[in-house]
Amino acid sequence: MADINTCPPLTRASVQDAAHRISGHVHRTPVLSSKYIDSVASTPQSPESLKGTEWEGQEPAKPRLCLLFKCENFQRIGAFKPRGAFNALLRFTEEQARKNTASELPVRIISHSSGNHAQAVALAAGELGLPAHIVMPSISTPAKIAATRSYGAEVHFSGPTPQERLKVVDALMSDTNFHNVFVPPYDHPDTILGQGTLGLELQNQAAEILPEGEALHAIMTPCGGGGMLSGVALSCQGTGVKVFGSEPSQDGADDCRRGLLEGKRIEKVSSLTIADGLRTPVGAIPWSVISDPKHVAGVFAVTDDQIRRALGLVLQRMKILIEPSSAVPLAVALYNEDFRGMIEREQGIDTTFNLGLVVSGGNIDLKRIPELIEL
Repeated sequence: MADINTCPPLTRASVQDAAHRISGHVHRTPVLSSKYIDSVASTPQSPESLKGTEWEGQEPAKPRLCLLFKCENFQRIGAFKPRGAFNALLRFTEEQARKNTASELPVRIISHSSGNHAQAVALAAGELGLPAHIVMPSISTPAKIAATRSYGAEVHFSGPTPQERLKVVDALMSDTNFHNVFVPPYDHPDTILGQGTLGLELQNQAAEILPEGEALHAIMTPCGGGGMLSGVALSCQGTGVKVFGSEPSQDGADDCRRGLLEGKRIEKVSSLTIADGLRTPVGAIPWSVISDPKHVAGVFAVTDDQIRRALGLVLQRMKILIEPSSAVPLAVALYNEDFRGMIEREQGIDTTFNLGLVVSGGNIDLKRIPELIEL
């Protein structure tokens, strides 16, 4: 991967450069809407639904929301990750050519992931003619393991924790018979800038979709390692579009939200939330962007039951297949009274708040759908 010291700055212009670089390698994914879900999001919750929550006894918020779903579940490999993977590997090849420093040793690409990043790196490496070695937890979904192998990668298994994954990565990287190139899942500028390209697309598509005179007010993304949230935030620099993050609250998976409250990055997360793609703590480089209120206006959390409800609503009303992590932004828009109240206060109830929601992926084990949406 390109030397971090030679990476472009974390700016909107760099995201635009990344978009040009990966053009032709990734899809321009569609933006969908649902008048029914808009009506649900714009209807105050019943007081009964707030019982047992921190908002019990309060008047439910009643914002008027127009939701635009940026459907990265239609991206290659079924998730947003190829954007960062292609940008990272293309930057590596560009830098090697620019410096004329091609190694005499055979190059191999190394990364670790429980699923979507694994597939993305395998896909990008294969198309660029580079062998990929991916470390995956042995408990990874069999379908994701099979998909990673189908793109030509060699899979190495590890224990479930990040520390156990990195131990296997270190063993691979120490093999001096290869020029080993490590592609981090989220904690690198090239990955962040690549992920941010979906934010540029959404801004352009919203301008095409929304009625004349209306504008996109904000974008909300899921937040795991923070690569997508920070990249989208950079894509919105200077545009007036606010950016929010969303997380599951199960077992402390809302490390980004808690870190913002405490004023420091939380480095460890241990959670079994159904939003399995968001169990990772925020990386150091994404945190440098997310922790700046000029970039990210806030991060909100929802329960697993609320994620289930949002997931079921999308499956039933929009007829698209998404994974639980993708339902987290919608769950915030529907059920988080802090977020809903903020929108109501800022926008008022007589005007509509146009909110882009990033559907991060659709890689879900079909056999698990009844379990995932059962409350």
